[in-house]
This record gives sequence, structure tokens and C-alpha cells, in this order.
Amino acid sequence: MSLSGAIIVPHPPLILPSVGRGDERGIQATIDAYRRAAAQVKQWDPEVLIISSPHLVMYADYFHISPCLTARGDMAQFRAPETCLEVTYDIELRREIINRAQSMGIPCGTQGEKDPKLDHGTFIPLWFLREAGVDCPIVRMGLSGLSPLTHYRLGRCVAEAVEALDRRAVFVASGDLSHKLKADGPYGFAPEGPEFDAEAAEIMASGDFLRFLTMDEEFCDRAAECGLRSFQIMAGALDGLAVRSEMLSHEGPFGVGYGVAVFSVTGSDPSRRYEERYLNAEAERLAERKAAEDPWIRLARLSLETYVKTGCYLDELPEDLPPELTEERAGAFVSLHVRSSLRGCIGTIVPVASSVAVEIVCNAVSAGTRDPRFPPVGKDELDSLEYSVDVLGAPERIDSPEQLDVKRYGVIVSCGDRRGLLLPDLEGVDTVESQISIALQKGGIRPGEPYTLERFTVTRHR
Repeated sequence: MSLSGAIIVPHPPLILPSVGRGDERGIQATIDAYRRAAAQVKQWDPEVLIISSPHLVMYADYFHISPCLTARGDMAQFRAPETCLEVTYDIELRREIINRAQSMGIPCGTQGEKDPKLDHGTFIPLWFLREAGVDCPIVRMGLSGLSPLTHYRLGRCVAEAVEALDRRAVFVASGDLSHKLKADGPYGFAPEGPEFDAEAAEIMASGDFLRFLTMDEEFCDRAAECGLRSFQIMAGALDGLAVRSEMLSHEGPFGVGYGVAVFSVTGSDPSRRYEERYLNAEAERLAERKAAEDPWIRLARLSLETYVKTGCYLDELPEDLPPELTEERAGAFVSLHVRSSLRGCIGTIVPVASSVAVEIVCNAVSAGTRDPRFPPVGKDELDSLEYSVDVLGAPERIDSPEQLDVKRYGVIVSCGDRRGLLLPDLEGVDTVESQISIALQKGGIRPGEPYTLERFTVTRHR
């Protein structure tokens, strides 16, 4: 058998009466929709639930699937210890999912558990499902920092394992939407927040799961979304299946988006196998980006690709470089990304080469092969890399953090011969305090040690 269907549900603790203590009435539409979704799952009469949760332990390069035979959880963290649940895990299905994923090169397993208790991303869906009379074993899996396609492929492994063991199963994708819908909300406001929620609601209503895979990751980060990777695994679990999509509710009165949707499997549909379409869309996006690269980026790409393919640096510079590259000297940083994930970054604070061009050649190779945080870039990765080049202005000594601006200036902190640098206008670095703190950590400068400050501007190419 294959999956009977799937649901997308949020997990705000206050939705439970014992936690909300009346405040849950502010999201009554979500509560009503949750109960409708749970009633539908009851009708499917599942033998097992597969639940993906953003609040299970998460690793950058590994999917954790909960081990053991049973687990317990409660709402003690939210002042309601009397609200508790116990579950049994489907050991056979868990093993089958892991084996199939590992055979596809997807790193996943039961290692790395930090807390066996049920997280609230799992607990809250189960609470509503138990209320509806659904009480069966589960498989609980976390998310990772791996690509959207890898999450999708893990979902495919779930579906294949369910079919191989002839389980009657339902996938529960736990996840809130944006956390930045209102200025007076717990996480503040970002314009990307409502935009993300509107797009996610459209996808849930239409069932066009390819859009879950192709959403811009920087945009999603700015929206502070919660459940996208959970939805990507669900999309993979429904790979090649015809579904009837029902968007039951969407609201965000407290500044966090809550969406509830039901996807009923009605048959097979080969047009809904999204992996090839995703790969084609990604190749098109990268080709468009590559076609728009300026001479700084093209030089960085050529430098690293030449080195990875031949083991040698460029023996001569391209002839059509502008004089700003060939006649001027400056420090430069080269950064590599795969989608929005950093893949390497190396640079020089002050010029050490004869020109900006030579600086870029050397630093591009170092970013791809000598950043100690990452393994060297392989030939198979070259087409997926996105480059940015920051050319640094001369550092300027300053007397106070008040002379910094995280959007305009980078910072250099120095203590003796130890130095730490942070570029300006970085995602997630919103205050001068955090900018200085990160730079101190990078320089190995301990709290309480005296340090000096310098600022610099950059010309960013991307």
C-alpha cells in the first residue's frame, strides 16, 4: 500500500487549552481546521504516522530519526506538565526508511539523539490526532541543512518503505509558516513574512509542490519560516501521486503564520514526479545567473574551475579585464555558496598580490580548496556553485562602535597579532553588537580582552 494522504499542520503550544488558558481562542479558525484535518486522518485509518518536525534535533548534514521503542512527551516547558502523551515507534518501518535512504546516499539514521522526549512540533499534532481517535505507532524524523532536493528524496524513501512493508500510512508535516508577520509579534516584522505566507498558502491550496522546492532560500530566511523543509519531505512522500488539495485555514493573529491543509491521495499521476522538473528549473536558474556575471565573478569562477580540473592556477589572466582589476590593488574576499548555504570563503584584509585580479585568482582557489570548515570542492560541484566577490576599501581606525553601521561597514577587531574580520551587510547580522561579537570569535579574542576597531567599506559583486 502507499500513503493514504498527508496533512500540513502548525504547532503553537498555546493552541492547547492547558497552555493557552483562553488565549487559544485567538486562533479558533486554526483549531477548527486542525480538528477537520484530524478527522480526515481518522477516516484514512492509518496503521502508522510519519511525522516530520522542525523541533527535533537538526544537523547540517544528517537527518535524525528517533530511535528506541517508545517515547513520552509533555507540555511542562509551557507550564502544563499534566498534558502528556506516550507513543510507540514503528521500528520495522524506521529501519526500512533508513536503509533505503542510505542506499541513495542520503545521510540519515538514529544517531545523535539529544533528548528522547517528544518535541512540541510532534506533540501538538499527536494531541489533536489522539483527540480524533487516531492512536497508532509513529516514525519521527527531523530536518537538516541539506538541499531541498535531498529532503524531497528522503520523502520518496518514506513512500517506498511504506509500500514495501504494505503499511497503511499518513504523513504529518509539522511546521509553522513565517515568524515575522507583525511588528508587535514575538519575532518582529519583515516584509518577506506576509509574502512567504501568501505563497505557501497558494501552494497548499493548489498542491503545486514543485514550488516548495524552488522558493528562494534567502527570501525564506528573511521571512523566518519554520516548516518549509518539513513540507519538502512531505512533497517527496507524495511523489507521483494524484492528490486532492484542501486549504482549510491560514491565519497569523499573533505574528506567526499558521496553515492547515489536507492532501488526499486519489491515484497515481506521473506528472507529479518533481525531481526532474526541479533539476531543470535549478539548471535554468544557474545558467541565467552565470550569464549575468560581471568580470570579477567570471574571473573567480574561471580561477577555481581551472584549479579543480587541472590542479594548476591560471597561467595568464583573461585579456578583457577592466583596469580596476588589473591596475589597482586591494584586499578581496571570495565566497562560494550552493543556493544560500556557504560552501567556502577566503580573503585578504589588505592586498598581498600585484593586482585585484591576482588577489581574486588566489582567493577563489583558496575558498574552494583551503577553507578548513569544508572539504575541497569537487568537479561534480562546480556547476552548482554561486560566487560573490567583495573588494575591500582601506581599513580605517575608529574609536567607538557607534561609528559602525552593519549595512555599510565591515569591521576588523585586533588584539596583539590576533585579528578577526566580518564583512558588512550579511544575512542574520543585524546589530553592531553581533557584528563585533562574531568578529571577536573569528579572531580568537576572548571576552574581557582589550581590542581595537577598524572599519572598511566593500564593493560587492555577486
